[in-house]
Order: sequence, then structure tokens, then C-alpha cells
Amino acid sequence: MTSATSAPAHSPSSRDRSRSRRIPAALAAGALAAALAACSTSGSDDNGFTLALIEPDLTTVPLMAAAEQLRQDGMEIDIVELAEPELAIEGLAQGDYQISAEATSPALIAAERGSPIQIIADVIGNQWAIYSQSDLTSCDSLVGEPVGIFSEGAVATAMVRDWVAQECTAGEPEYLVIGGSEVRAQALVTGEISATALEVSDVVTLAGTTDADLHELANFGTSLPDLHPQTVYANSDFLADQPDLAQAFVDALVDTHAEINADPALLVTLAEEHLGIVGDENLQRIAETYVERGLFDAAALTPENVQGTIDFFVGAGVVGELSAEDVADLSFIENAS
Repeated sequence: MTSATSAPAHSPSSRDRSRSRRIPAALAAGALAAALAACSTSGSDDNGFTLALIEPDLTTVPLMAAAEQLRQDGMEIDIVELAEPELAIEGLAQGDYQISAEATSPALIAAERGSPIQIIADVIGNQWAIYSQSDLTSCDSLVGEPVGIFSEGAVATAMVRDWVAQECTAGEPEYLVIGGSEVRAQALVTGEISATALEVSDVVTLAGTTDADLHELANFGTSLPDLHPQTVYANSDFLADQPDLAQAFVDALVDTHAEINADPALLVTLAEEHLGIVGDENLQRIAETYVERGLFDAAALTPENVQGTIDFFVGAGVVGELSAEDVADLSFIENAS
């Protein structure tokens, strides 16, 4: 492998923060939601709602843009930024917030335990993949090799372990907990680990800031096509009481994704507006790669892939048996104009 000329730069959509990567934290959110389920109300008024986002990044910029579009249409939309998914789940259950968007597993856990939360749209498709040193081109080539993970309970780790179970015939890698994507990416390009799971933004940033020669071992968007790790979900009472508001938001999100898919540069402009970051060539390449891989499609959810997502988390020991109709209301994306 060619050595890196510099450490990988920060990716604007790095999402290895604690809120979405640790399944144990989601379990705590589910327990809290169960305790709050009995007292749920929608908490919205006739002309607006509150959208709760967890440390917004590039993948949630379209949601912020959709909210802004509704404001321009005369609706009163508040955006609350939170540090942990547990707070979003609690707020949704209590009716403090009406819509949120984060990792899917906390919503599934909360719904299983009686919280009035339903999935209504997709945030972004599965953008995870395993990257390895260039001479390691099969699962068996990783047996006994150090593979970096964020944590034992991370969703990406569950994907890696599922792939290893399916593809490796001679054993397992040596899993090393070494933290967030930037740390893992640096360890990969310097040869300290043999492979790790990275998101599209991480890989694009590596390609633009180092001369690392890496091999894509597995693209989970391809090998796990029915797994949707990040979704939009809402308070069920809000959906029942204010379906027109929910529909307006989903319509705006679907439209925003379509506009980005037609012109990836729009995502850069929206990121500058909503995140206050400076658009550069790296951000443009990330936006183009999102579009090339078809990752932005709020209406991508179907009963089949929602069930596939549930089944993945059942297999990972995160939730018990559930049906898609128990956790999702897909009527809003079906009716999206």
C-alpha cells in the first residue's frame, strides 16, 4: 500500500458520534420511551411542529432545507438540536417534538416498548462499506488481522460481523475498538489496522487528502440493500392529529432530495446555509458521490425493506420480532407529490 502523505482531513458528514453508533444507548432510549408512552400527546399546533435533530451534519441538511421551505410557505417550524438520541426519543414520546431523524434502531426499540413513534421516510441510504489494505481482497484475507471498529455495540460493527459470518470460511478478524471514523481512517492509511468500516464521506475525504491505496471489500448498500440505518420518524399522535403538516414535510423532503439528485452542487449550497461550513472541492465530491450512489431518496422505504431493516436488528439482538406495520406509516411517502 502506498503510504499516506498526510492524516485524513475531517469529513463534514462524519457520524461516529455517540448518538447513532451505540446500540446500548438506544436500549436506554427504548426503556425511557416505554415509561413515557402512556402520557404521549402530539404537542403540535395547527400550523407548525418541532423538528429534533441530533448534531446535524451533511446527511440531515435536506431535512433542514425542507423545514425552511415550510417556513417560507407560512408554517411555524422550529428546529431543536440535541446531543443524544435518547433526548429525541423522550421528546417525541412526550410530544415536545413531533418529528426527528436519526439512527433507525432507537426508533425500533422505542416502538417495540410501546412508544408512539412511527417511521415515515428515509434520511439516507446505507452508505457504509468495508475498506482494507490493497492486498487484502477477501474476507478470509482478514482472518486474524486487526479490523478497527467504533464500539462493540455500533450499528456498523453489526454490519461487519454479519458480513464476516456470511463470507469468512477460515475464522474471524481481530476486532480493535479504536474510536471514531477519523481515527479509524488514519489508522487504516498508516497501516495500523488492516480494514475498517467507513462511510462515503470518509472515503471521499481520504481520496482527496491522501494517496492511500485502499480496496473496497464490501459495500453494505449492495450486500444489505434492505437495511436502512437512518430514517425519519414522528410522534404517532401528531401523525393522526395533523396529517397535513406531516405530509407537507415529507413532500418538501422528497422534493429537496430530487433537487439535489438533479444538481449535487445544491447540497453544498444548502450545507453552507444550514451548517455554516465553507463549501470546497471535497464537499462537492461527497455530494456527487451521494447522488451517484442513489443515497438521497426519502421515498425509498417499502414494507419489504422496512421489514428487512427490522430483521437485521432482530438478528443483531437489538429488538424482538416486529412487523413493518407495527413501526412504520409509509402512507406519507406513498402520497408524496
